[in-house]
Amino acid sequence: MSCCIYSCSSAPSFSAPSASNGSSRFTFSSSSRSRIHCAFGGTVAEPQVTAAAEPLLLNAVRGKDVERPPVWLMRQAGRYMKSYQIICEKYPSFRERSENVDLVVEISLQPWKVFKPDGVILFSDILTPLSGMNIPFDIVKGRGPVIFNALRTGADVDQVREFIPEDSVPYVGEALTILRKEVDNKAAVLGFVGAPFTLASYVVEGGSSKHFAKIKRLAFSQPKVLHALLQKFATSMAKYIQYQAESGAQAVQIFDSWATELSPVDFEEFSLPYLKQMVDAAKRTHPNLPLILYASGSGGLLERLALTGVDVVSLDWTVDMAEGRRRLGQNIAVQGNVDPGVLFGSKEFITNRIRDTVRKAGRGKHILNLGHGIVVGTPEENVAHFFEVAKGLRY
Repeated sequence: MSCCIYSCSSAPSFSAPSASNGSSRFTFSSSSRSRIHCAFGGTVAEPQVTAAAEPLLLNAVRGKDVERPPVWLMRQAGRYMKSYQIICEKYPSFRERSENVDLVVEISLQPWKVFKPDGVILFSDILTPLSGMNIPFDIVKGRGPVIFNALRTGADVDQVREFIPEDSVPYVGEALTILRKEVDNKAAVLGFVGAPFTLASYVVEGGSSKHFAKIKRLAFSQPKVLHALLQKFATSMAKYIQYQAESGAQAVQIFDSWATELSPVDFEEFSLPYLKQMVDAAKRTHPNLPLILYASGSGGLLERLALTGVDVVSLDWTVDMAEGRRRLGQNIAVQGNVDPGVLFGSKEFITNRIRDTVRKAGRGKHILNLGHGIVVGTPEENVAHFFEVAKGLRY
């Protein structure tokens, strides 16, 4: 069994202009960086972590003074880890892995045990609620999501039930409760849900799509039908956010991955109002719950994403972080946005890109992350290096 060990050495200070006044500086501190030992078989010597009253990620989002940006990675549970691949060999069905409490907890904790990220995200899928809404589906290896009966008519939409999380996905709540206890406030436990337009895209298209012709045909020829479907998703996903928060999630990320297939005017009709409904409903019952919004390829919609009322906008890597900060303003936190492909580069290259991103984000209200999920085949040692460098940063 191979093992990679990364020693933590000091690095010189480097200037980092703040998003507000351009005067901040970031440093690497050799005294504050723990040695990371990565053993791909799952046996890991973990760095000591001191529990805080509130996880670093929550403090950063709320604008409190923090010593460094918190860090976690989208899709950090699964895909690239050898320990996850071993589980996949034993349990080849994605739905089995994501709907079994013990497996969900085990997979969610795999990156936590190895890398100690500042966010531990639930292992699940945005389509998980569909069965509870009378929309049969599966996730097929090599093909992705498959909706068995695509929704194309008003009669189809009438058959969609309102989602009741505690009845349909009790394993999600159980897993979040266990994760909250296991992580013990040393990091923030993150839940996530799909946004109405993105969920509608899957169920209308019948799965993944390249041109989104079917949902656009529905939107532009039968808008009332699509609005009825979007309303059902908005109501249901708001309840799902509340359920996750009540079960232990300390922040929830909303994925509107396909909303950026819409023009700005169509985003304002078919996505924005329903996102706002979800956010407003969640904030009424959980006003202190940070909500993060991610939409891939969102450069043309950044200002509109902020209008949803979320606490954090997650930028993909096609947006310059400094430009994103300027466009969004200082009242909203940002997340991201290192290109996932960077993790295939050299250690020095990865380090430089992290520094560049954090420098452009400025001090505070920034969660360091990728601009998309980790790519299959990413070397684990490079992920370890990413976390090592990130956790060694100091404002």
